[in-house]
Amino acid sequence: MSVEHTAGAREQVTEATRSVVSDFLAARVAGDTGRLIELFADEVDWRLAENPAVPWIRPRSTGAECAAQFTELMEHTVPEDARASVDTFLVDGADAVLMGHVSGTVRATGRSFEGPFALRLTVEDGRITRHHLYENSLSIAQACTPAG
Repeated sequence: MSVEHTAGAREQVTEATRSVVSDFLAARVAGDTGRLIELFADEVDWRLAENPAVPWIRPRSTGAECAAQFTELMEHTVPEDARASVDTFLVDGADAVLMGHVSGTVRATGRSFEGPFALRLTVEDGRITRHHLYENSLSIAQACTPAG
């Protein structure tokens, strides 16, 4: 296989990954759980820092469980206070990394959270197989804890 052919094949994978991640972001913004289920693989390597104080953060492994995270987040936070911005969107082959800032308010406590995030996604055969989110889990846990 020539170097040009290998580079071309990698670029095709990169563009396919970029397309799926863009679809994922659009589905998240739209709250389209059905589309999220389609975009997640049947089995997903899901990683989010364990945070028992936060009701929407829990282990997940199926596409449906992963897609449901968005619905659970919206049930526990004030939708009009939710903010997320993506400052960086890097794609290399099957891997994508998004970095940005997230903030919101927890419905039950009225307390706010905010901080940077990084999300690593892997796309294989047109579906997301890895979802690793790194965020300010301390701020989120504090917002979920009633003031006292």
